[in-house]
Amino acid sequence: MTKLRLAIVGAGPAGIYAADILLKAERKFDVSIDLFDHLPAPYGLVRYGVAPDHPRIKGIINALRDVLDRGDIRIFGNVRFGTDITLADLKKHYNAVIFATGAIKDADLDIPGIDAEGSYGAADFVSWYDGHPDFPREWPLDAASVAVLGNGNVALDVARVLAKHADDLLPTEIPANVYEGLKASPVTDVHVFGRRGPAQVKFTPLELRELGELNDVDMVVYDEDFDYDEASKAAIASNKQVMVIDRVLQSWRKRPSVNNAGGEASRRLHLHFWARPVEIKKDADGRVSAIVTERTRPNNSGGVEGTGELREIAIGQVYRAVGYFGSPLPDVPFDKRHGVIPNHEGQVVEKGSNERVPGVYATGWIKRGPVGLIGHTKSDAMETIRHLINDQASWWTPEDPSDEAIISLLAERQIAWTDLDGWHRLDEHEVALGAPHERERIKVVDRDEMVRVSRGE
Repeated sequence: MTKLRLAIVGAGPAGIYAADILLKAERKFDVSIDLFDHLPAPYGLVRYGVAPDHPRIKGIINALRDVLDRGDIRIFGNVRFGTDITLADLKKHYNAVIFATGAIKDADLDIPGIDAEGSYGAADFVSWYDGHPDFPREWPLDAASVAVLGNGNVALDVARVLAKHADDLLPTEIPANVYEGLKASPVTDVHVFGRRGPAQVKFTPLELRELGELNDVDMVVYDEDFDYDEASKAAIASNKQVMVIDRVLQSWRKRPSVNNAGGEASRRLHLHFWARPVEIKKDADGRVSAIVTERTRPNNSGGVEGTGELREIAIGQVYRAVGYFGSPLPDVPFDKRHGVIPNHEGQVVEKGSNERVPGVYATGWIKRGPVGLIGHTKSDAMETIRHLINDQASWWTPEDPSDEAIISLLAERQIAWTDLDGWHRLDEHEVALGAPHERERIKVVDRDEMVRVSRGE
């Protein structure tokens, strides 16, 4: 019986789902899977891209943990593709590779002033508050009024974390440095801008409801944004999700501004619809000082058009949450325009010629772009795995496919990799750090410390 030695680069949901689906699939060969990640801990964006106060969404980690804890997938954490191991290395030791590296950079927004000091990508801020080891420990939270650009779930996550009182995040796994940073924030007003109307937003009802549950934060919506056109009315009438979103927003129009003690809320979260950012203004020192938006309206073909009416709001910081973007990998084809690995249903192809690249596959956001929820990643992986199984004739023929070969290679290169037992050690360590404070865990942020704890050093 033939054996497939498979490498998967990326230990987030996309990579873990792909491994699980392959192991459970009907096939005429044995399978051995090694999962590589540049981070010392697994779970990718579930650990480092979901806000810490999302226990329901983070519950997916339990399902991913169950897959890894079966023991039929090896993990090599703290291993960087392109430096610690290369595509040439994988060809020597595996029959194929699946890239599941996701998308962690911010998409660009080309408007004047976006390069001002105090203008940030939301992805970097998310990485900071999630304790990503490769990002600075400090974040300059020094503005009373802040803008968030975008109407997706990431925009709402960022707005919620900015507006929420730090003490209300203590029950979560928020790192100590993040708590201290948010505690010192002078923020009073967070403004979220979307170029479409309330019936066209990209966030989910769950995300929206959570905003309304914030302690001592008033939700501010504007009556002028709810003069619905016929298309919006039809969307509300025909789509349950849109109907729920509208119901939540309408309830906020009538809600008084109060905190839990009955006084006026000390912070406000403003939702501005039909507002397209056109300029970030700077002060004399080059810092963000205001945002200029153009009022938009429906264009009768499913999009929006500008009205020419400009509005200006004073702000001290701006966060663009207009989408994520993939990063190129050494020796792997890449579509710079779309930020993905070019592929046909997960089979990687050369950019331009569309010629098939044997043995190389993609899944998740690096395959299809950063759209869809985590659940979509499962069906995405099924498509890729189906082709992998059927492509047996074009798999690589490795020089040394033994299980020990990659361990010897990493040891020879003095790579301090982490494994599944190491993740268990780090997991238990973080839980123990949180226990004295009655918290679920306190996340370790420093990479070297993560590696030391994982390796039992």
